[in-house]
Amino acid sequence: MTGAEDPTSPAPDEGEDQRVVPGSGNAAVDAAVQRSEQTAGRNIAPFSELPVAEDTANLRFGPDLHPGLLALLPLVGVWEGEGEADTSDRGQHRFGQQVIVSHDGENYLSWSSRAWTFDSGGAVDAAAYRESGFWRISEDDQLEFLVTHASGVIEMYYGKPLTQSAWEMSTDVVMSSPTGPRMGAAKRIYGIVDGGDLGWVEERVHPEKGLVPRLSARLSRVAG
Repeated sequence: MTGAEDPTSPAPDEGEDQRVVPGSGNAAVDAAVQRSEQTAGRNIAPFSELPVAEDTANLRFGPDLHPGLLALLPLVGVWEGEGEADTSDRGQHRFGQQVIVSHDGENYLSWSSRAWTFDSGGAVDAAAYRESGFWRISEDDQLEFLVTHASGVIEMYYGKPLTQSAWEMSTDVVMSSPTGPRMGAAKRIYGIVDGGDLGWVEERVHPEKGLVPRLSARLSRVAG
């Protein structure tokens, strides 16, 4: 699956040719800078005023990020893009995705993801995967990612940062409701790739094939 670059890929050596060419690292950085001129002023809109801090997906607005979350700071924002999937119910297909990672000043990040599939002509076909949850990280950099799927599955991931901008986690618990699908254990990697995009991949245990790629995507920042 090639929907996202490997978040752990090393940066080019300083001695490499740094001329700007289509698809080069410099071109990607320049594109990210241009996007930031639009995304820096965008945020998720609160429904109403609450007596506590509202969620913000833009570090320029709202409460300060809790110091315990600094290792997760690059994730905060609104991200949109496309990816590839190979699932038991839909087979191989492409999907679109929006991810919102926000905070309210407390020691956790809120996570919300919505996805949709495309038909053979490339038009949006139907709503697909939807999940929500929370990211936490301990003082010794132990990652905790609690995910609830609309399909009736709850997962708890544990892991650690790979770098300052890449994170790897594996499930410790996967539970399905009586109406939910039976799913094997999984591993996810998230990382900031060239140009400031968010790339991620999910591998899940297949009953016959073992751990196999299931989902991957590359998302661009649209707010934050």
